[in-house]
Amino acid sequence: MTDYVLAPSPTPIVPVEGEAAAFPVRRILCVGRNYAAHRREMGGDDRDPPFFFAKPADAVAPPGAVVPYPPRTANLHHEIELVVALKFGGHDVSVDTALSLVYGYAVGVDLTRRDLQNAAKDKGQPWDASKGFDHSAPISAIRPWTGEAPQGRISLSVNGEVRQDAAVADMIWNVAEIISEASKLWTLAPGDLIFTGTPEGVGPVEVGDLVTGEVEGVGQLQFTVTA
Repeated sequence: MTDYVLAPSPTPIVPVEGEAAAFPVRRILCVGRNYAAHRREMGGDDRDPPFFFAKPADAVAPPGAVVPYPPRTANLHHEIELVVALKFGGHDVSVDTALSLVYGYAVGVDLTRRDLQNAAKDKGQPWDASKGFDHSAPISAIRPWTGEAPQGRISLSVNGEVRQDAAVADMIWNVAEIISEASKLWTLAPGDLIFTGTPEGVGPVEVGDLVTGEVEGVGQLQFTVTA
């Protein structure tokens, strides 16, 4: 038995629909610019491949968690995403076998300090402060899933006003391709979450705003941005 000089931090968890046991989060990987219209919205080229960035595991804000407006930003943006939860891992996974790694899917929001992100882009600096802050990954309960990945509507509203409305099928790289590409950069493992990118319509949220996100067939996520 290993002794520690400090008590180990608890493992971040996400509830699972229909299960008493929770899903332990090991790591959060995210795909950038994986919908053509959003890529154009952010000034990218349709021919550019999507890219990955990461959030720490403890950035997750499961259902019922407080989602505070973060410090050091005046432009906090919402980005609705389909989230993949992995039950198996691997390195250099083929597209044909990638979906066998999937435990289930959830609805997630990639909260972004857009002003800090833009400043980092201008200076060629990393995005960590703009993407990986506390509570920056609100997520719904995970729905266990077998077979083909969800393809239906993905949407987000703020205070009842629809901001983002598209279809998961519009992704440039599909779920199997995303898993395969991620496994060429990292050795994937059980407990990994992959945020698969957001469609067009990203925009700001303020303290007091009620954010509701939904992926058809997967579930709904709702939270209020607190002071």
